[in-house]
Amino acid sequence: MTAKMRADALNIRKLMREAEALSDEAMLACARLKQAMLLARQNPEVPLDAGQRAIMRLVQAEQQALSMSTSLLRVHDELSKVARERAGPDEDFPTIIEPSALNAMPAQQMQEAA
Repeated sequence: MTAKMRADALNIRKLMREAEALSDEAMLACARLKQAMLLARQNPEVPLDAGQRAIMRLVQAEQQALSMSTSLLRVHDELSKVARERAGPDEDFPTIIEPSALNAMPAQQMQEAA
């Protein structure tokens, strides 16, 4: 493998990890927001239906974030295949992605199934 190919591979590896981490952060932020919204709604002075549409939209956003995470896993898997073909096996830390993660239903299919 040339020095340029190695530099490109290391950059892609770094950016892939960054994208996956940001995807996880988005899901965590949505979860914290939903928790805060539900806790605020438990105030006796707040009507039970207050913010219901906002919560529903937030749940949709969470589903989309999960779908993005699944797509990023698929990207990671494809890049790992390219790396094995072009550069050989990764002896340091091989990427192992369970097939069940790659076959997870995207958010749109989850909504249609519900």
